[in-house]
Amino acid sequence: MKEIAYGGFSMDYMAQNKEAWEEAFNHRHPNWGEENYRHLQNKQLPFFCPAVISELKGINFQGKKVAQFCCNNGRELLSLLQLGAQSGIGFDIAENIINQAIDTARKAGIDNCEFVACNILDIDDQYHNSFDFVLFTIGAITWFQDLKPLFKKVSDCLNPNGIMLIHDSHPFMNMLPMPGEPCFETDHLDRITYSYFRSDPWIENSGMAYMSEQYKSKTFTSFSHTMSSIINALCDSKMKVSKLNEYNYDVGLSDVYDNMGYPLSYILIAEKI
Repeated sequence: MKEIAYGGFSMDYMAQNKEAWEEAFNHRHPNWGEENYRHLQNKQLPFFCPAVISELKGINFQGKKVAQFCCNNGRELLSLLQLGAQSGIGFDIAENIINQAIDTARKAGIDNCEFVACNILDIDDQYHNSFDFVLFTIGAITWFQDLKPLFKKVSDCLNPNGIMLIHDSHPFMNMLPMPGEPCFETDHLDRITYSYFRSDPWIENSGMAYMSEQYKSKTFTSFSHTMSSIINALCDSKMKVSKLNEYNYDVGLSDVYDNMGYPLSYILIAEKI
């Protein structure tokens, strides 16, 4: 990761991110995502950690319409449908990754789920007041500089009293140096490197590690958000927070800081007012 000022990144970062994600998928590890359908056929709620499973099982999905924003290859949304939802729709900006989601659903024999390739902020008005539940998973909201229009789109798409759930790395994680970064030292895991209130974007040009090989890639631009900015953006979007749980283990970046007393991940549940 590299720190640069706002003057150094394109305001059309979403279009650049779309290109970068689609390029990363073309550089994906051999068979990446190809076996997801087998897990969906043979396991109960695969691709969710125990804390998320516990929260999901506490929600009545019978006959409900659900969606995932920034759904990637659809594996989590397809897993969620095991809880009895009437239908699901996944939205993601990368067309080739969406195509894998469609293929996974077909192979798994799941016929009540659709996938749409689009910028999340441009989700068509036909989907407004359409869903009882919207899901965001790890890293999804980091791709948006301003959370207010994102959560407004969520609110627009939810039915009255609809629920949104976010499962993600905790904003505190953005203060910590990760293995492989120059500031990281195994003997100094108590060292804070970055500001919690960082406003400059994160710029990456080496692929997407969990999906692809490392290579000189097109530019990924993402953003840090404080917990207060997340909650305030929800409040501005006519939603209320009904639950916020924090955990001392990471869910996507590195386990090196696990169980050290740091808040490393969270689950937030909000309801449309």
